[in-house]
Amino acid sequence: MEEAKISVITVVFNGEENIEETIKSIVNQDYNNLEYIIVDGKSTDKTLDIVKKYESKISKIISEKDSGLYDAMNKGLKISTGDFVIFINSGDKFSSENVLSEIFAGKDFSGVDVVYGETDIIDNQGNVIHSRRHRPPEKLKYTDFLKGMLVCHQSFFARRTLCKNYNLKYKYAADYDWCLNVLKTSRSNYNSKKTVSYFLEGGRTAKTIAPGLKERYKIMCSHFGVFRATFWNVVLSVKFLWWILFHKWF
Repeated sequence: MEEAKISVITVVFNGEENIEETIKSIVNQDYNNLEYIIVDGKSTDKTLDIVKKYESKISKIISEKDSGLYDAMNKGLKISTGDFVIFINSGDKFSSENVLSEIFAGKDFSGVDVVYGETDIIDNQGNVIHSRRHRPPEKLKYTDFLKGMLVCHQSFFARRTLCKNYNLKYKYAADYDWCLNVLKTSRSNYNSKKTVSYFLEGGRTAKTIAPGLKERYKIMCSHFGVFRATFWNVVLSVKFLWWILFHKWF
């Protein structure tokens, strides 16, 4: 039995502070059938110097200007060749050096299209702050995403042949739309029941929360219809804003 080939894609731009930890978490994996791709947005800091230190362990490196995060992720998808793809972008990392082998080694995933797991939030020192608010369900369905993005893309292995490009008309929530597109065509989804990745806390600001919620609502309407999208968007918006205020003031 041939083990699944995993394409890990890292997108980075001027990420000299965090990129090395991300790279090490991937190149030190003890899983053999691994393709590692780095897409750099033509960084002007020391990012590329750091990347070149690990060049012998990286399958493909792109360094050129792009039109943003999701454009760069599309470039990584285009050149990937794995059975499954996963995005571990700068600042994020796998939870351990053997997490891929624990999930994939010696197992037949030929009938599975999505493999998923948990995500923990870490600070700049790599300390786990907390788990995500949402826990992935035992049997993930695309309709579960009415309740929010229950699985981070950092813990979402998608069969490459099902992966459409990220829709570049979305600036804040294209990953939500992308995961939904994969799940709608997936034959079978497998819960690894493992913490797959660590996600670096930060980046949520008042300037991005409002447009992000608006964009997510548009995506929900396109996938689920206006009625269901409106109901769940109100519920989730209230919960999300309460969570932000709670963590800010308490």
